[in-house]
Amino acid sequence: MYFCAKKPIIFKELITMSTGYNEKQAIFTERELQVTADGSHTLFVPSMDEHYHSVNGAVQESAHVFIEAGLHQLAKKEIRLLEIGFGTGLNALLTLLDAEEKEKMVTYYSFELYPLELSLVEKLNYGKIICPAQADLFIDLHRAAWNEPVAITPAFTLHKMEGDSNRSTLPQNIDLVYFDAFAPDKQPEMWNPEIFKKLYECMNEGGILTTYCAKGVVRRTMKEAGFSVERIPGPPGKREMLRAVK
Repeated sequence: MYFCAKKPIIFKELITMSTGYNEKQAIFTERELQVTADGSHTLFVPSMDEHYHSVNGAVQESAHVFIEAGLHQLAKKEIRLLEIGFGTGLNALLTLLDAEEKEKMVTYYSFELYPLELSLVEKLNYGKIICPAQADLFIDLHRAAWNEPVAITPAFTLHKMEGDSNRSTLPQNIDLVYFDAFAPDKQPEMWNPEIFKKLYECMNEGGILTTYCAKGVVRRTMKEAGFSVERIPGPPGKREMLRAVK
């Protein structure tokens, strides 16, 4: 573990949350900064009773689910990647560092409906514990402009899209999808048949979709969209996860 756990820090902000496709309501939500089992931070949303990452280790989970089970399964040197849920930016940071190490070129598209404020982002410890010599890269990901491509490094171009992926046109010719929405019982509107059909249609043949979720209903929904789906070992604290291939 990188450091000892501290008392959670609670941030409050007024945001607009979607309660359905045709309704939005403003609610007062809290985000608690917490330390997970591998020493890395996560955020907890009390109003949803949901964490952004696994309490068994945020970095371990992201590395296992998205880097090892997804990115490392592609032999291509140039990769077009789509993420559903930019969240804390942890997946993007790990992907950027891996692309640099493996000498791959990554174009990274990511949807986020509720971006975090920079004041909260600056308290997350990912840059400090994953790549101390390049810690500023994590902040660079969050400071990058929305809705336009930004070259973070020569090997990594980030295109953050602020909005609802359910209602948006998805980028095409995608090789890899990180499906990282909140859990189906917390955010069911993000796990509908239509989004998986859209994802299938925007992906290249042989494209891979990975998610931490292993629920049977999600697996069946993916298969109905056309994917070949397998259950594979999950990250620490989770027995299984899903990987789908077009």
